[in-house]
Amino acid sequence: MAYIRQIPPQESTGLLRRIFDEAVARAGKVFGILRVQSLNPPALAASIDLYKALLFGRSVLTRVQREMLAVVVSKVNGCFY
Repeated sequence: MAYIRQIPPQESTGLLRRIFDEAVARAGKVFGILRVQSLNPPALAASIDLYKALLFGRSVLTRVQREMLAVVVSKVNGCFY
């Protein structure tokens, strides 16, 4: 399995610390999908913005349909988070 260096939440600073703190406030922890992007906080912030736009923005799909698509794609890609 490939290894991706990560910055642990307790060692984060600046923008990364703010992103991790928001994650903990929202979900109670920092999920791996965020930690693996920790070396590039601006890219991580852009990724979160894209996620929010896709899941919460205007769409002809309902929120439930969008979540269902995300689950199916994750399953097909072998993601277990």
